[in-house]
Amino acid sequence: MAENLQKVLFVNSEIFPYLPESPISDIGRYLPQGIQERKKEIRSFMPRFGCINERKNQLHEVIRLSGINIVVGEVDRPLVIKVASISSARLQVYFIDNEDYFRRKAVYTDADGNFFSDNDERAIFFAKGVLETVKKLRWAPDIIHCQGWISHLVPAYLKLAYKDDPIFAGSKVVLSLYNDSEGLSFAPDFAKKALTGSISPSDLPISNSPDGIKLAETAVKYSDGIILGSPDIDPSLVKYCKRCKLPILQYNEESYRDGSYIDGYNDLYDKL
Repeated sequence: MAENLQKVLFVNSEIFPYLPESPISDIGRYLPQGIQERKKEIRSFMPRFGCINERKNQLHEVIRLSGINIVVGEVDRPLVIKVASISSARLQVYFIDNEDYFRRKAVYTDADGNFFSDNDERAIFFAKGVLETVKKLRWAPDIIHCQGWISHLVPAYLKLAYKDDPIFAGSKVVLSLYNDSEGLSFAPDFAKKALTGSISPSDLPISNSPDGIKLAETAVKYSDGIILGSPDIDPSLVKYCKRCKLPILQYNEESYRDGSYIDGYNDLYDKL
């Protein structure tokens, strides 16, 4: 019977309690639980940022899933997969880890507030790491829900580099947009490093301007449904979503307060 359940993969930038409470981390925590309670099978991923206390949160490495190398630009880096459980919600969370990218004791900026210069490479590694791990799990998701800018390469990789992989043959992408993309600036060669498989520079909007908005547009371009998760998303990004003629779930503050947003998200999954 379980094989007939719709499968939803959550690709999160933040999940509470592993990172402090925020609109994104709260949804990362409570949405998968709510979707699981609505009789769907779920898997949830996030980066293993160095500020996450492994002992307190009982993270442990999954040896059978670790050990492959992820290519970023022209450099191979080892992928380490860790897992932890939120026992009160019967949720398991997979963590994408690599010593070079995710061991520093900060999330996206240094002690002076400077955006890490390799955040583009971290996004590439995270996106590839998630998809390669799902392949190893042999778990074919019906819906892949991406939240937070560090997940924004997943839709492009799925629809271009992994389009012929049977694990992802029936996958639809839902993208939640927040106000976390404005003001981000990436290395000029971001798009070049992000290329993989048959992807060409023209496939990625970040080729012309590697900033947060262009990265979000790259995610929108290859998504099947959009959720506006913040009230103050950049107007140009909202216009781009409308031009792409995708189903859009509008921001509804009351639904986040009373938890009814989960039903709205669930309905969107069912319609795609």
